[in-house]
Amino acid sequence: MELGDYIRILRKNWVVIVALTALGGLVGLSYGMLATPTYGASATVFVSTADSESVGELAQGNSFTQQRVKTYADLVKTSAVLQPVLSELALSWPVARARLQVSATAPLDTTVIDVTAHDADPVFAASLATATANQLIATVQEIETTNIEAGSPVRLTVVQEAEVPQHPESPKKSLNVALGLVVGAALGVGIALIRAALDTRVRNERDLERITDAPVLGGIAYDPHARQRPLIVHEDALSIRAESFRTLRTNLQFLDADRPEKRFVLTSSVPSEGKSTTAANLAITLADAGARVLLVGADLRRPKIASYMGIEDAVGLTDVLIGRVDLTSAVQRWGHSELYLLPAGSIPPNPSELLGSSLMERLVDRLDADYDYVLYDAPPLLPVTDAAVLARLVGSTVLVVASGKTHSHQVDSAIASLETVGAPLSGLVLTMLATKGPDAYGYGRYGYRYDSNERSERARR
Repeated sequence: MELGDYIRILRKNWVVIVALTALGGLVGLSYGMLATPTYGASATVFVSTADSESVGELAQGNSFTQQRVKTYADLVKTSAVLQPVLSELALSWPVARARLQVSATAPLDTTVIDVTAHDADPVFAASLATATANQLIATVQEIETTNIEAGSPVRLTVVQEAEVPQHPESPKKSLNVALGLVVGAALGVGIALIRAALDTRVRNERDLERITDAPVLGGIAYDPHARQRPLIVHEDALSIRAESFRTLRTNLQFLDADRPEKRFVLTSSVPSEGKSTTAANLAITLADAGARVLLVGADLRRPKIASYMGIEDAVGLTDVLIGRVDLTSAVQRWGHSELYLLPAGSIPPNPSELLGSSLMERLVDRLDADYDYVLYDAPPLLPVTDAAVLARLVGSTVLVVASGKTHSHQVDSAIASLETVGAPLSGLVLTMLATKGPDAYGYGRYGYRYDSNERSERARR
């Protein structure tokens, strides 16, 4: 994916990201307010060698103590140190619990040991740290004394007893809130990316480019009232959606310029992708441009062209193919332009056989000779084979894909079914494109909306 894809994903899931970020910050704040405060107190122990008189002996002793000081710091968590401390403070704790509350560190290149104790009671934390430091001294003296008369070669001294802390070391509210915000934001972004990875729906032109090299001829803007006004070019000529069909018309006119036949099968992968309304509106725009156009209702299973165009569908394509009526009687003129309609007519028991017959092949050639453009509204490719066999005869197919509804594997399967019968795919049309939000396409590509003043002016003309 490119940077633009990531930005689109973030914009699309911004509610989830913001909500989880806020939730993370709230959790961090709640923890900071509800968690029991913990205080830390430290005592400092200085380690030196005994009986160092000359400078050389001091240097040698210093090197010796630096090597030993890390070992002494590790002794703090041993039973030899902690058990006497627990007895001194009259605590009935197990040594394991004491290990969790005391620690010791030796700063690099020093002979100092910092003994730290943690507890909810600041006074007790200071007492525990000091007692542990004193017991460490006693334990080291005992371990390092190999000759009672000579004594221990090292000397440990408490140079700073633990002071009662005034402020808790945890929880740190600001840090907890910051961590909560970061974790929440990261979780939100992660969920957004996972949703995008699992979402196989086709949403834009780039998604189609990953599936096929066929060109995208245009995109039809989404209209929530499309069912109530399917012929948007006729009913609202200045709308975004109507302008989208005019853009599609222009691109279709220059498609396969060296191919004399201008006949196209309009189909889709699955039902309800807008292929019939696309075919009807495209036919109207072609006729408005001065072309002689025939729109054929080739969906012999669930015909819709006749109802969309408001014509009688008692006779049509099926009746012409079986010889019940002649072509001239079945074709109906629509409006005042050179737009003609051949509805589906009677529904046959064998639509795919009828559409793939030699009768249909001869009719395709005849219609091509009589009209500038012939558009065939065919059934979807995946449920039935009607569109595939018809596309093989017509020789040019336009695949309609519904943005945000059709999945990429469905488009891929539809294209594969065309390739199986040797039917070329001329291009694709994206329908139901969002006009707002992260998946929206700019008006500059798929048309534009006139403002109210422009509408009034054009209406007066």
